[in-house]
Amino acid sequence: MNLSVNYFFVSYSFRLSMCTLNQLQAEMCLSTAVINIFFRKRKMDADRNTADGKPSVEELYDAYCIQRRLRDGASKMVAAFNSATGSREARESLSEANKGFRECTEHMCSLESELESQMGEFHVKMKGLAGFARLCAGDQYEVLMRYGRQRWRLRGRVEVSNKQMWDSEEYVFLPLVTELLSIKVTELKSLANHVVVGSVSCEMLDLFCPLPQTLAVDINDLGTVKLNLEVTWR
Repeated sequence: MNLSVNYFFVSYSFRLSMCTLNQLQAEMCLSTAVINIFFRKRKMDADRNTADGKPSVEELYDAYCIQRRLRDGASKMVAAFNSATGSREARESLSEANKGFRECTEHMCSLESELESQMGEFHVKMKGLAGFARLCAGDQYEVLMRYGRQRWRLRGRVEVSNKQMWDSEEYVFLPLVTELLSIKVTELKSLANHVVVGSVSCEMLDLFCPLPQTLAVDINDLGTVKLNLEVTWR
């Protein structure tokens, strides 16, 4: 195969030498549902964004789609040249296709960051654990929430009056395109005898709502322990 793609990627110059093709493909995933969220957010903040001179969500999304199509084409070229005979022309074309794939992905990462910067914030308030007969006075718990690289760790105690006291009550998460919210609840019995009550991962798409939402998250399989949160998207 004597095809050449030099003309196709002549404008690219940046290389992502630290990432493999599979890792790059796994990192980039922008769903239609998330794009709808961006449009909803843009309508809420249209005047502010225009005053700030920021690119519109439509412009960012169009640019993202162009880069995605270019990267898909480069991926097909990589597959084609990998199956070709080991001629010098094929090796050179494979190198150019790999380079183009990496550079398209770098552009997509940059656009994804710009899109995320327009997604606002999640303000999460701790409302306590609900466990029916599972919670007793004197019990101590730790709740750990992970959202991408963001982390919120808080500890609480059940009082005799059944009131719960927590060392932190509110946290702000910055929305991410592809991440889930992971929650883990641990009962603190002693330094060497902590008991994991349960852990769960939550989809965040439904939380992009202009009104505050109260969530009751099942922490264990039986649903006997729930974590109550209030989430406001701003």
